[in-house]
Amino acid sequence: MPDTLIVSEENLGLRLDKLLAQQFPEHSRSYFQYLIDEKHVLLNGHPVKKQHRPLAGDEIAIAFQDVPNLDVKPEAIPLDIVYEDAHIIAVNKPVGMVVHPAPGAYTGTFANALMYHCKELNPDEFEKTRPGIVHRLDKETSGLLIGAKTLEAHKKLTEAFSKREVQKRYLAICCGIPKEGECSAPIKRHPIKRKQMTVSAEGKEALTRFKILARKDGLSLIEAELVTGRTHQIRVHLKHLNCPVLGDNTYGNQTLNQKYGALRQMLHAHQVQLKHPISEVSLELVAPIPTDLKNFIELIQKLD
Repeated sequence: MPDTLIVSEENLGLRLDKLLAQQFPEHSRSYFQYLIDEKHVLLNGHPVKKQHRPLAGDEIAIAFQDVPNLDVKPEAIPLDIVYEDAHIIAVNKPVGMVVHPAPGAYTGTFANALMYHCKELNPDEFEKTRPGIVHRLDKETSGLLIGAKTLEAHKKLTEAFSKREVQKRYLAICCGIPKEGECSAPIKRHPIKRKQMTVSAEGKEALTRFKILARKDGLSLIEAELVTGRTHQIRVHLKHLNCPVLGDNTYGNQTLNQKYGALRQMLHAHQVQLKHPISEVSLELVAPIPTDLKNFIELIQKLD
């Protein structure tokens, strides 16, 4: 049974992760961040974010878990660097790389590589498992991933992503021909399949803009612009439009995945436009298209 805690007046104003670390000093704050991220902490019966500030009388349920040490260790992992200066770094993330340590992937992550590559990065200034991390890409999604090398850059980049000041465009191969234009469909966690997301009127606002670049014989090459940044947003919206990403083993069409031999979701974070967090110079970054996706693009163009 989960442990329960009723929030008192003296704890008002505290972030959830900090509150729990104070109430259970035998565990670290990063441990509770992990529990919250994995939905092992519920506030009044619902999962919330670690930065949430509970109110007096709220009930917190904690299902304690045994986990290994999640501290990030520097690892000499090669990075395909698209842009770098004293403040930020942008890489072309390969398929299969996890962004930061989590259960099932404690090493070999972008955060481990960042710790090794950026000697000046001080992990004590960031969340334990996410030094320099300002946004994420799914493990099987390739493309542009931006990291911060200083605390100031991290704060400003995080704010820019939060305010939707960063333009993110993806390339994808999808099954079928999706409707062009805006897809506005709220997204929430699936009530039964807890590792999946789903479109629901009860979900959070989610907006994606789709543009068809090429199409033929049931496949489309599309550009997807993320306006909001919900978990699995492009994949969920394309499933909602009955045009799932080719190769997507979670939301996709398994028959077509096998027919075309798509071994991973054909989704690539291709272009990012943003203002530099320190100099405020406009940056337009582009990640080269990986070979597997390029092969499908050429297939569609040949069919066309």
